[in-house]
Amino acid sequence: MQTKASTRNAYLIPYVLWMVLFVVAPVLLVIYYSFFDVEGNFTLGNYARFFTPVYMQMTLSSFWYAFLITAFSLLISYPTAYMLTRTKHKQLWLLLIILPSWINLLLKAYAFIGLFGTYGLTNSLLEVVGIGTQQILFTDFSFIFVSVYIFIPFMILPIFNALEEMNPSLIYAARDLGASSWLTFRRVIFPLTISGVKSGCQAVFIPALSLFMITRLIAGNRVITLGTAIEQHFLVTQDWGMGSTIAVFLIIAMAVIMFLTGSGKKEVRNGKKRKAV
Repeated sequence: MQTKASTRNAYLIPYVLWMVLFVVAPVLLVIYYSFFDVEGNFTLGNYARFFTPVYMQMTLSSFWYAFLITAFSLLISYPTAYMLTRTKHKQLWLLLIILPSWINLLLKAYAFIGLFGTYGLTNSLLEVVGIGTQQILFTDFSFIFVSVYIFIPFMILPIFNALEEMNPSLIYAARDLGASSWLTFRRVIFPLTISGVKSGCQAVFIPALSLFMITRLIAGNRVITLGTAIEQHFLVTQDWGMGSTIAVFLIIAMAVIMFLTGSGKKEVRNGKKRKAV
């Protein structure tokens, strides 16, 4: 028994080393650099600067855009995942939906630049129908559209898994008892798949909160987020202290979001209570 425990602990060593080197150590370095100014002097001024109107407005903007991206992704992904569970070759369709996530993000961004540009395919179609050339690129619409397109697979997958695990007899029972389609969805389907919705929202909201490359290429820096500010401080102004301070608050925000959207100690699934993994 003791030998098995020792073997199991030995298997944990690479995992613990990986977590310490690539998770704990970088976070500690970020916290350390946040206490120094651009000249390398110890200071608490970076934290005071973060609560100025400029950075507060940037924080609100980041949360607002992340909320919009998550909301639109959920509105599109839930019915899509539900329809996938009803199709014949659902695994194939799911693979086709996930496949674009394997493509490099930079390549997808440049592809949308070509589609939304002044002489791109979208404006060509608008001219054909008589609307004329429109400024699509470098707008809030293009930024949100491209972001939603990129994050949709990460929202669909956990919702699809939650729908697949749901006991279909509960839906039949609700319909037999006279519940309408909307009432069945509101009182049976959605509550039983809320864990997948929470996981999808985590997978979308947290990375959307720190977007920076898409804000440059698609939004033309008209959309300023915390991720953009971190990039600017590290690569342009060389103020690593302020960039680290923003990163610290971003890490705290992400931890709070994960806590708020995390599953409870117990959840109802397939009509039975069991502890959440």
